Amino acid sequence: MWNEPSAGIAVAADAQAQQAQAGEAPSRLPQPAVVATVEPGSIGEELGFQPGDRLLSINGQRPRDLIDLQLLVGDEELVLVVEDPDGSQHTIELEKDPDQTLGLGFTEALFDGLKQCNNACPFCFIDQQPPGRRRSLYLKDDDYRLSFLYGSYLTLTNLTEADWRRIEQQRLSPLYVSVHATDPELRSRLLVNPRAGLLLDQLAWFSERDLQIHAQVVVCPGLNEGEALERTLTELARFAGGEWPAVLSAAVVPVGLTRFRPAGDALVPVDRDCARRVIAQVEPLQERFRRQLGSRFAWLSDEWYLLAGLPLPPRYRYEDLPQQENGVGSIRAFLESLDQATASLPARLRRPRRLSWVVGALVAEALQPVVERLNRVEGLELVLHGLPSPYWGQEQVVTGLLTGSDLLSGLAGRDLGERLLLPAVMLRQGEPVFLDDLRLDDLEARLPVPVELVHGAADLVAACTGVTRQDP
Repeated sequence: MWNEPSAGIAVAADAQAQQAQAGEAPSRLPQPAVVATVEPGSIGEELGFQPGDRLLSINGQRPRDLIDLQLLVGDEELVLVVEDPDGSQHTIELEKDPDQTLGLGFTEALFDGLKQCNNACPFCFIDQQPPGRRRSLYLKDDDYRLSFLYGSYLTLTNLTEADWRRIEQQRLSPLYVSVHATDPELRSRLLVNPRAGLLLDQLAWFSERDLQIHAQVVVCPGLNEGEALERTLTELARFAGGEWPAVLSAAVVPVGLTRFRPAGDALVPVDRDCARRVIAQVEPLQERFRRQLGSRFAWLSDEWYLLAGLPLPPRYRYEDLPQQENGVGSIRAFLESLDQATASLPARLRRPRRLSWVVGALVAEALQPVVERLNRVEGLELVLHGLPSPYWGQEQVVTGLLTGSDLLSGLAGRDLGERLLLPAVMLRQGEPVFLDDLRLDDLEARLPVPVELVHGAADLVAACTGVTRQDP
């Protein structure tokens, strides 16, 4: 199955030549793509790939990241150079259909290193964390490739000429851009970077090439609200028209401040009055954009309404939820999925159950009607615990920011019933660890009841009723 390579050293030369052709200065050689998973029945399994194998090159090119890899494996004829965990190298030659993948998952998305942020935003959440936690919590991601692959936000301030060329050549669109303000002087001041003032020129660049972005505005009271916010949304909307709009949507989110933030940052948290003020400003703009563009275009994250003590907008006003992962309509969508999951509840349980469900204090009131609906099932008692976050120093916090220490302090002495239902959003994706580095098994060892992770509405209802809804 394996064939020995004729010249493994050629991989490095190929990668350097590839960079030279792209106009890039030579940099360190990308690391191999390390296989993490092999899909059953895939080409990768047939070829004998196993976790730990290292993919060095594809058709003589060493991929810099998953984007390169996905493009390279689109060829019908492939020559793969692979290194086993013991260091031995092999060459595999194969033919496949263009739409077939190898069925391999990898440990990292980037093989040549992360592009980190070169800004100094005073409201950066990463700078508002305590020291001594896991290294990944302090990485300031500002990488356009992760933005394309996973929807993370970048500022466009650290892109090289080669990066701009690659975005255009590989059609890396849409990207997700933290705007905060379109006024050049104000944006430069907010990001503490003179290059931040180039944003409008950069948006014109996207528009000229039929490339697209989703925008984000983090509102800091006293800095970029009021007239500055209206100018920002209005100028973004100028790039939102036509058959191929450069700006697809804009999310307006409140600044999040923790007790660990640097002293003297002059930042002010969003309070109820500020939240109501921003809602009163943005909602009329949504209607204007709807008439002009056929879309509300700019959306307020759910936190604004919860902080303001106002009901969430109805589902239709979020349209196709373009920024749900940014908290825009996420709670409304969850409530909608809960409505569906609770549409046909059993009249009674075979065995009585008393359970606890823990969420962030900010969302507890919105979820209480669902709890009442579930508790109408005879034999079920679900108790909702909406907790603050002493760890971050926030009374009103979303569920995903609750830490293990918040759970231990907030649930201490409470009757949790027979089981605690824990939203999986509190844990690092793929790992059972909270934002304060407490591990899930350590939490369970210190609680008087077992913990059950719930990944969504159907999970929650199944955990409460013991009935798993079957797909039709």
